[in-house]
Amino acid sequence: MRLVFAGTPQAAVPSLQALLESRHEVIGVVTRPDAPAGRGRSLRPSPVKQVAVEAGIEVATPKHPREDDFQQWLRAQAPDACPVVAYGALVPRPVLDIPANGWINLHFSLLPAWRGAAPVQHALLHGDDVTGATTFLLEEGMDTGPVLGTMTETIRPTDTAGDLLERLAIAGAGLLVATLDAIEEGTVTAVPQPAEGVSMAPKISVDDARIRWHEPAFAVDRRVRACTPGPGAWTSFRDARLKVQAARPTEQDGLAPGELRVTKNAVYVGTGAGGVELGVVQPHGKKAVNAADWARGARIEEREMLV
Repeated sequence: MRLVFAGTPQAAVPSLQALLESRHEVIGVVTRPDAPAGRGRSLRPSPVKQVAVEAGIEVATPKHPREDDFQQWLRAQAPDACPVVAYGALVPRPVLDIPANGWINLHFSLLPAWRGAAPVQHALLHGDDVTGATTFLLEEGMDTGPVLGTMTETIRPTDTAGDLLERLAIAGAGLLVATLDAIEEGTVTAVPQPAEGVSMAPKISVDDARIRWHEPAFAVDRRVRACTPGPGAWTSFRDARLKVQAARPTEQDGLAPGELRVTKNAVYVGTGAGGVELGVVQPHGKKAVNAADWARGARIEEREMLV
């Protein structure tokens, strides 16, 4: 089939690479416009655009897919299907209708669970044991279209959002190619999503990433892992922000929520139930360091708190 692929972040790159190696022909790529990045805030292309350019594929970067120029471009490509992975913009009905076999979306959850922008983060935040990926026909609703295929992935006890997303992106690429193969062969039928089991996964905000020390240790651990690497779990110490990259539950007890206890090689924090040991932390404006090294430099006093 002739494909126009839509995607933007690194998580979409394995799918594009798998399609380039498949029996299908990628004739174009749609991605978000170049965006400011890095300390200098210079414009940089998306990871998907970088791969497409290296492969010599024509790239479209509309500000929004409703633009007339983009619609004309897409019609001129005459795609059989438009596979899409984390593109980052809602596709309007006139554009959905252009490819003969529709837009085939790879979503990183087992729909109808965790519809929305941050399915991996919410699966971790809510303590799911298993997640996966789903291919489905894109509709105007938020991840509501009929399902074409699924795969499952076990969530490991130490998984961060970055760890889990990396595995899902690689395994999901295979699911996307298999789905497109089946569409071409006429061996797959789209099945409507069930009305039960719907949950939403909106984008994780900076406020969502703030650690709630009154929560039990297992919930603090989940929040930190769900927000790593982005936007980054954080707390406040001496009125300055402190990012936390790991908060492993321990048997340490007897500390008030947020209260610090420093030993020679470890830093513990009290929670609403139990305690956690801090891993790598990053003070505002400084480099990330081991928590014990941070504590020595900060000269933490008895009963100081994280809030």
